[in-house]
Amino acid sequence: MNPKTEQELNTFIEEWKASPDKNSNKATFLRFKDHLSAKEGVTLDFIARPGVTYSLRAVHAKQKDKKLFVMVDVIEDVERWLSVCFYGDMIQDPDSKGDMVPGGLLGEDAVCFDLEEQDDSLIQYIETRLDEAAENCQ
Repeated sequence: MNPKTEQELNTFIEEWKASPDKNSNKATFLRFKDHLSAKEGVTLDFIARPGVTYSLRAVHAKQKDKKLFVMVDVIEDVERWLSVCFYGDMIQDPDSKGDMVPGGLLGEDAVCFDLEEQDDSLIQYIETRLDEAAENCQ
């Protein structure tokens, strides 16, 4: 991540007024960010569209055809919530917890998982999909 983008991400995180509950969507966003950052060969990017979404995007060094392998969006609403989207051909969704979104990720079919509140089993399920998508990068 270039220094300017990293500063934008850090400012966004610092200014995010999360609930006092440490199990908030902010904590989940940070958990996903850390999970992705720890992966070898993964670079993060951050695109802020204030009032709409804040997108954390991950790309793997071995990717050639796609610009990313996952997008973790913070959606602006009454309360901020998360939408985690993968290309449909990069992951499996064996428990059908995601929503199929035709053309939903940079114009390609996607599987998206929405988190409006703390859900530990869904968070773990999404982390497994993060690992799967990273492994399927080419």
